[in-house]
Amino acid sequence: MSDVRVPAVRLRRPSWRDPRLVVGVLLVLVSVVVGARVTQAAGDTVPVYAAARSLASGQVVDASAVRPVRVHLGPGTAAYLSARRPPGKGLVLARPIGAGELVPVAALTSADRLARRPVGVPVPVPAPLLQPGGLVDLWSSARDPASTGTFLPPERLAAGAEVFAVAGTGGTFASTTATVQVLLDDGELKAVLDAEANGARLAVVPVPGGGGG
Repeated sequence: MSDVRVPAVRLRRPSWRDPRLVVGVLLVLVSVVVGARVTQAAGDTVPVYAAARSLASGQVVDASAVRPVRVHLGPGTAAYLSARRPPGKGLVLARPIGAGELVPVAALTSADRLARRPVGVPVPVPAPLLQPGGLVDLWSSARDPASTGTFLPPERLAAGAEVFAVAGTGGTFASTTATVQVLLDDGELKAVLDAEANGARLAVVPVPGGGGG
């Protein structure tokens, strides 16, 4: 029997001209680049201010009213109040903002540009449905000039007025009324002040679904 010799197979060193090697290197590079982009995008957040609690129109935007949060907004960053610096002095809200809501730049104005002013109206306590940012109707029952101690049928002085603040609801035994401050325009404000000055009975009626809290 004759010996059959099998020629030895030599392993060739990979060459850059090998298309399989080139494709493998490209796949690795693409995966590295994509991973870096995803990581960068995930960490690309900016600080903006959010409402620390429910804020009504006319609320001063200071450090006690807002808190900084980091969010990923992309091109929309400029639409919200930046938290890279303290809020500017003299800024107030032109509309109510809910707790945790980002503060839009478009919702900011100065106090002298507000068309409405707060006026205090006494209400019985407790007043759990009256919260800043909520909406209420104001009703007035004027004194009857023809009969002492009686009042005329109620008339609505303001509809859908916004609650600015509520005070005096601490639940103390000495306090039986609270004061709700409501934002009114000049005409409504005059009517309410006139009713108060003439001893009319005022009633604050929450609007169902009017928000607040």
